[in-house]
Amino acid sequence: MASPSSSSRHWVIGDVHGCDAALERLLDMLPAQDRLVFCGDVINRGPGIGATMERAWGLVQRGRAVWLKGNHEQELVQALQRGSWRAQQGLAGCDTYRHLGDRLCRAWQERLDHLPLAYWGDGWVATHAGFDPITWQPDLTIRMVFWEHYDGRFGQVVIGHTPGPHVRHLRHIVMVDTGACYGGSLSAYCPETGDVVSVPGLRAGDQPLGLEPWPGMGRYSLQAPSLSRR
Repeated sequence: MASPSSSSRHWVIGDVHGCDAALERLLDMLPAQDRLVFCGDVINRGPGIGATMERAWGLVQRGRAVWLKGNHEQELVQALQRGSWRAQQGLAGCDTYRHLGDRLCRAWQERLDHLPLAYWGDGWVATHAGFDPITWQPDLTIRMVFWEHYDGRFGQVVIGHTPGPHVRHLRHIVMVDTGACYGGSLSAYCPETGDVVSVPGLRAGDQPLGLEPWPGMGRYSLQAPSLSRR
């Protein structure tokens, strides 16, 4: 798992999901000297998947960013490992695979497979969805059971995975997925200061690939009525 650098501040960025134009606008608003942590699910859904992947990976290579593995990256890797798209419904229905094609996806396979699961800061940790409360290992798909049982043992946990209308706080958990690919915003959260920077996500006329619009995605945030804005 990745560890912090000497940078004084970090910005944990919620699920980008191929919204490259929004990511470009967000990066323009963040201090150039601060470290970036992509909270997983950089791929799939939006119209700029390939460009988003290249932009995020370029930041990783320059030492400015860490890209954490999300469930979408994990599912693509697992589908590629199982064989060709003809035998794999997971690949046939994957937006990234349809955009990039088999050759490019396989060129990305090793990078995506070796993405870290968590980034540990000073008194906080970022991971995609949360930790399994039995093993306390990162879990890329977990939701309510983590929200209900997290006891603060790792300090503040910053997660993506579950879209909502704004950055939400639940005791020691901060949720930074603000639904960029559903017409919401793309947000970055600074765990050292509590500051939030957001930009509009997909604009009118942009269409996520084969998915429901934003109103159909509110069900997970509705399950946590105690979430509040800080």
